[in-house]
Amino acid sequence: VIQAVFFGICVLTDLSSLLTRGNDSQEQERQLKKLISLRDWMMAVLAFPVGVFVVTMFWSIYIYDREMVYPKLLDNFIPAWLNHGMHTTVLPFVLIEMRTTHHQYPSRSCGLAAVCTFAVGYILWMCWIHQVTGVWVYPLLEHLSPGVKIIFFAAAIIIINVFYLVGEVLNNYIWDTQK
Repeated sequence: VIQAVFFGICVLTDLSSLLTRGNDSQEQERQLKKLISLRDWMMAVLAFPVGVFVVTMFWSIYIYDREMVYPKLLDNFIPAWLNHGMHTTVLPFVLIEMRTTHHQYPSRSCGLAAVCTFAVGYILWMCWIHQVTGVWVYPLLEHLSPGVKIIFFAAAIIIINVFYLVGEVLNNYIWDTQK
């Protein structure tokens, strides 16, 4: 969902940019700048770090023991192309976007705070679903003791923050914005 919303905003930004080109309307220019800021923020805080996190975590655990993240039973309901759409294609598309469009990253402290807020919110949402249904969203969590779950969640938050920093460094390297 994050990727679909993000790339939808990218398309909207590009169309708005094309449609307002040559137009002297300051209001349209102001709205376009807001849209560009939203696109850049989403790339920095959500699309890149969450996308890279999903691809790395999913395939690492899948290779170790697929039943922990994507039981074979799901093959009967979710075709392989959709699985790759959710867990593979995210990475090349987000890298292509980073290479083709310069993104203005927020200040490091604001960006990391936003990434942490998202990660903690997602973890709380998973815990709430478990509390209500008695089932963990990801089968891997069934096999972890409460203490190990806390360590796992803390490690996940650290990893997603590292991916935020990798995205910032990569963006600066590609666009040579850091002197």
